[in-house]
Amino acid sequence: MLYKIMSAVFFRVSSVFLLLAPVAGAFAQTPEFTRQDTLRGTVTKERAWWDLTYYHLDVQVNPGDSTIRGVNTVQYRVLEPNQKMQLDLQAPMQIEKVVQNGRELKFKRDGNAYFIQLSEKQTKGDINQLNVTFGGKPVVSENPPWSGGLTWKRDSNGDPFVANSNQGDGASLWWPCKDHMYDEPDSMLISVTVPEHLMDVSNGKLRRVEERNDSTRTFHWFVSNPINNYGVNISVADYAHFSETYQGEKGRLDCDYYVLKENLEKAKAQFRDVPRMLQAFEHWFGPYPFYEDGYKLVEVPYLGMEHQSAVTYGNGYRNGYRGNDLSGTGWGLKFDFIIIHESGHEWFANNITYQDIADMWIHESFTNYSESLFVEYHYGKEAGNAYVIGTRRGIKNDKPIIGLYNVNHSGSGDMYPKGGNMLHTLRQVVNDDEKWRSILRGLNRDFYHQTVTTQQIEGYLSKHTGRDLSAFFDQYLRDVRIPKLEYQFAGNKLRYRWSNSVPGFDMPVKVTLGGKERWLEPTTAWQEIKKGKGVSSLKVDPNFYVEAAEAAPAP
Repeated sequence: MLYKIMSAVFFRVSSVFLLLAPVAGAFAQTPEFTRQDTLRGTVTKERAWWDLTYYHLDVQVNPGDSTIRGVNTVQYRVLEPNQKMQLDLQAPMQIEKVVQNGRELKFKRDGNAYFIQLSEKQTKGDINQLNVTFGGKPVVSENPPWSGGLTWKRDSNGDPFVANSNQGDGASLWWPCKDHMYDEPDSMLISVTVPEHLMDVSNGKLRRVEERNDSTRTFHWFVSNPINNYGVNISVADYAHFSETYQGEKGRLDCDYYVLKENLEKAKAQFRDVPRMLQAFEHWFGPYPFYEDGYKLVEVPYLGMEHQSAVTYGNGYRNGYRGNDLSGTGWGLKFDFIIIHESGHEWFANNITYQDIADMWIHESFTNYSESLFVEYHYGKEAGNAYVIGTRRGIKNDKPIIGLYNVNHSGSGDMYPKGGNMLHTLRQVVNDDEKWRSILRGLNRDFYHQTVTTQQIEGYLSKHTGRDLSAFFDQYLRDVRIPKLEYQFAGNKLRYRWSNSVPGFDMPVKVTLGGKERWLEPTTAWQEIKKGKGVSSLKVDPNFYVEAAEAAPAP
């Protein structure tokens, strides 16, 4: 997902992102949560006993009355015997009927959760399926993509221009599913019926187009890889299509582009950023994670989203973020922000996916950081450094980056610029660019197509950097204070320590001392070294996201 500009230097994410509970250095109030928050955000016992293996989502999109109707076939593996299953669908959408092996099943609705009573015995190891018939008028997004729902617009010719965006608020806004991020189907068929003069673009590869006798046609898209639920999308319009083939690390990658016909020539020029994106990100992160499903960039009536293998685009065919440079350095106008940022999510969000939205930093911090790596790949290391440092002007340090677990609650919008600068700082600590690159590629290799927790990512980075990073992550993810390097010049000695920090914070830092670079190993206790004759100045390398201040001499 992406963050919204509220002023030149102030960013926030969707209004669904609430206040966090107090932690060290934070003073936010604990929000109140409802039973519905728990049903949505918890792996309930009615979810835990079955493993999702496959969906066939078969829907008809009706622009005339803004309704969606259809059937979702849910295939699953029984992990433990149980007779009650939870699926989710948000009002005003409704599940109308559930059938298993020809028998209609009873269900009860509890807000947005449906509890289905299974009549046949569920035996461990069995693979079963049920068909869920549903329909209604889904919520209309008031501010896509930051508020979830469907967007029903018209293009300049008066033709329907329709798309969904539902991270945070949930895929169950418009289709019935197991609406928790911990479990993904291994594959999925998406069949979308639209008026015959329109086209639907969804995830994966187009298998066929079925012409019907009722002035509609159905587009059948098959996703051969695991897919997170909010990444499932429909994009409906009178599209023009063009394509190219990218020769990548795993061979030929099909790249397909769908845009409004009036924008075809602009798109052919602007979308040249796609191969540049693939070059940079395959270098830093490893092969594009969905060669089998291809890469698509699809114009939609909102800014954009990271829908897997069908990235959506609405940045107005201009560089920057709606023409603005988020870094204030000029480097942000060298590329189309939406193409680069949302495509970066193919590696961090769609390949490596958080299990709980409280860990949304895994998506957004790495993807924010990917912007500077794109700049570095094409324009040099100093340019990349300048870009990521420039984004610090968007950091608020208002709430911790990590949210609250099991209630569908994400953390501060600082997960974007502060998270990116945290990773940039960690790169300085590693102090070996090839090793750092191997770590980023290793994350995408070792967690390939997996849902993960913060603990897994923190542990991986600690192991492969060769440092215990527990205090480092506590400082940047769970605290709002910027660590401060305090120092004193006392005679021929330099005294220094970390303050404004969590207990045990011991990050090494590179400084310029008397015109010469050197590394210090501060802890939260005072240390001292000989400073050399005439040395009276200290400057911290600006690539570290820290503060520095000369402390008054001890009395």
